[in-house]
Amino acid sequence: MATDTLTVRPAGPGDARDICALLNAVDLVEIGRPETDLGTVEADLNHPDVDLATDSWLAFEGGRLVAYALVWADSGPGRIDGDHYVLPGHHRAATALLHRMEARARRMASGTGPGARLRLQLNVRPTLDLTLLTGRGYRSVRRYQVMTRALGPADQPPAPPAGLVLRDCAADEADRRRAHALVEETFAAHFGHAERDYEAWLDHVDGRRLDWSLVWIASLPGQGDTAVLVTRDDRTSMGWVSHIGVRKEARGRGVGSHLLRHAFAAYAARGRATLGLGVDTLNETGALALYEAHGMTLHYAVDTWELMLHPQG
Repeated sequence: MATDTLTVRPAGPGDARDICALLNAVDLVEIGRPETDLGTVEADLNHPDVDLATDSWLAFEGGRLVAYALVWADSGPGRIDGDHYVLPGHHRAATALLHRMEARARRMASGTGPGARLRLQLNVRPTLDLTLLTGRGYRSVRRYQVMTRALGPADQPPAPPAGLVLRDCAADEADRRRAHALVEETFAAHFGHAERDYEAWLDHVDGRRLDWSLVWIASLPGQGDTAVLVTRDDRTSMGWVSHIGVRKEARGRGVGSHLLRHAFAAYAARGRATLGLGVDTLNETGALALYEAHGMTLHYAVDTWELMLHPQG
C-alpha cells in the first residue's frame, strides 16, 4: 500500500482552529476528554517571541493534519521551550517535527555557551512514541501533576487567618505589578522558573486577557504584602489556579491554605463545577500535600523532557 505523502509547512494565524482540533484529538487519547481552548492556541500563535515562519510547523499526511510543533525562547539565555503534538502512530511526522525543532533550537541558543537545552512537556502516557525521544538523547527531568477538585455550594468564603486581608488587582496597575513581583519572589527557587520583567511576564501568562479581579494579594499586619493568588476563568473545562505564592516569612501560618479555599469559594460562586492547577511533584514547599489535604486529586501527569543542545547535534 502506498505511503501517504508527508508535507511540512509553518503554521499561520488562520490555522488556529485546525490546530485546536488536533490538540483536542490528542487530549481525547491522553486524558480522556478534549480540554484545549481556541483562545489558548491563538495566544501561542500570537506570542511576541514567536516567529511563525521559523518557529512553528504543521505536518500533513495525505492532506490530513497529524502533527504540530512550536518553539520559543522567553525563559532566559540557553533555554528553549517547545510544544510537540502528534496523532498516534504517525512516527514519520513526529520525527520530522522533532528534527526541525531541534535544529531551530540550536540556532536560537547559538552563542549562549554550554548548558543550552530544549524542553518539552508531555503527558506521562503521550501519543508520541517516547523511544523517538530517548533515541535522540532526551531525558525526563521532572514530573508535574494537574490536580482538580469538584466545587459546590459547600465551598463558602473561608475565615481568614488573624489580620489577613485580601485585595484584588482589578483597578490598580500598581497592584498588578505588585502581583508580578510577588510571583517572581515566591517562585524564584522553583524548578523551571525564569525571571521575567513585568511586560515579559504579561506575555508569558497571556496577561492581557487576564481578568484581574481574579488575582488577589494577601497582606498581614506588620509584614505588608505576603502572598499572591493568580487565577483565570478563560478555560472551558475548569477554572484554573496559575500561582499560589507565599513569602518565606509568612509560611506556616495557613496563608496558602486560605488562598486555596478562597479560590474554591470564588469559583463556586461563579458557577464553576471544577477548579484545577498544576504542581511540581518535588516542590519543596509541600504544595502537593497541601492540595491533596484540601481534596484535590490527580487529573493527569506531565513529564518535562530535556535535550542538551550540542552545537553539532
